Amino acid sequence: MAARTKKNGCVKVKVPEDTEVKFTGLSKEELMKVAGTAGYDVCLSDLFIRLSVCLSLCPSVYLFIRLSVCPSVCLSVRPSVCLRCKPIPEMNWWNEGPLYQISDVNEFSENGLKGVEEKLDYINQMKVKGLVLGPIHTVQADQSSTLELTSINPEFGSESQLISLLDRAHRKGISIVLDVTPNYEGVSAWFNNAASVAERLKEACVYWLNKGVDGIFLSHLNDIANTEAWPSVQGIFNKTDGTKKRALMGSVTGLSADDASHLLNQSSVDLLLTELPDPAEPGIRQAQVVQILYVDHLQTSLGWSLSGRTLGSLASRTPAAPIRLYQMLLFTLPGTPVFNAGDEVGLKAGEKVEAMWDLESQADDDNATAKTVQEERTAVRDFFKALSDLKGKERSLLHGEYISLHSSPTSLAFLRLWDQSERFLVALNWGNDSVTMTLTYSDLPAEARVRASTDTENLAVDSKVSVEKLELGPKQAVLLSYAFPG
Repeated sequence: MAARTKKNGCVKVKVPEDTEVKFTGLSKEELMKVAGTAGYDVCLSDLFIRLSVCLSLCPSVYLFIRLSVCPSVCLSVRPSVCLRCKPIPEMNWWNEGPLYQISDVNEFSENGLKGVEEKLDYINQMKVKGLVLGPIHTVQADQSSTLELTSINPEFGSESQLISLLDRAHRKGISIVLDVTPNYEGVSAWFNNAASVAERLKEACVYWLNKGVDGIFLSHLNDIANTEAWPSVQGIFNKTDGTKKRALMGSVTGLSADDASHLLNQSSVDLLLTELPDPAEPGIRQAQVVQILYVDHLQTSLGWSLSGRTLGSLASRTPAAPIRLYQMLLFTLPGTPVFNAGDEVGLKAGEKVEAMWDLESQADDDNATAKTVQEERTAVRDFFKALSDLKGKERSLLHGEYISLHSSPTSLAFLRLWDQSERFLVALNWGNDSVTMTLTYSDLPAEARVRASTDTENLAVDSKVSVEKLELGPKQAVLLSYAFPG
């Protein structure tokens, strides 16, 4: 083929002559893969703008566009909204990925707040959207007279170090929430009298929000939410100055699903972190709790956890099944997954968080045990990162509908779907025996693609498996996906 050479900047390129290039565009399947991504939305918006200009120049032309992703709907340019696509629900930063609790900043890093800042690159790799720090304020256990909610305990660092941490975290797209639970080391989180510290709590909320903190977190929320002072506390967070929403978050333990639902209505917090039923309880119970809260509330206000400052690590609470099984459960429920520092690598009670940093160094080949532990923790962390990535970019997992498909004493399966986006099917078996799930739903295909699996030997990633009768081995979980069937 004859060709000539031209310069394009500093690069020489071959430009073929007399060749016909046929533009075929993208197929529906190819478009569906990118539909909803940032680039897709930008290109679509640009297309609408250009066509709107054409219409203004040619007012007698009434133009419709048929998009291959919406094959049955002709879309008018003028409204610039696909009449078939559901509008995206309003979401805030805490709905876009996992939250990461660092209860003891000195345990997380020997340099306290400064050390947390030094680990932001690591945290960013986990696709974390927000850190829940502390508490780090000054107080002596069970002595309310020593409470200073606007003063940082020098053991953890200084206010200037917190401001530096805020600045760098924000530049990385990570929000910072401060836990200001008053008596965090004492017997009662609220000194058995939440009303007595309510004024100091309000002062602290205003103080730290003015310093740039993105939210306030309160454990044992029911204690303070039942006081007369609560509406004025909650009112602080209703004020907006046009910037991103500041969050009021809380957690509860030991409440039934109905009581937690009532508290969420009463308190109007932006996110209520609800402890899932004990992992030893039947899957039917797990399904009931999720269903009650999902039906009664927007999932943007639901947070889920199995670990924390008072609960301990995820691996210690779930010793009977691989930690990856529960990572998958938390990442795929409707709402925000919340993890404790170390959960991403499977640290157990008593193990130092510093063990996470050791994963970056090569284990001694002569120490087979250490090498095995390092490889396992690295695999757990990679699994966590893969799930976190999916959670952040797949609409069905971010804000899709939750549909229960199966529950038994030892297993659970549910579907996450949103409009025309890819669907996700989650199946978990924490029992000691294999289980075959008979799953039915209107648009379930015969087969689905494995996206994540705790049993890669039998359910390899990207392989196709039968959906109608899904087989899971003991202590195993799988995340499947399939395309919108329309």
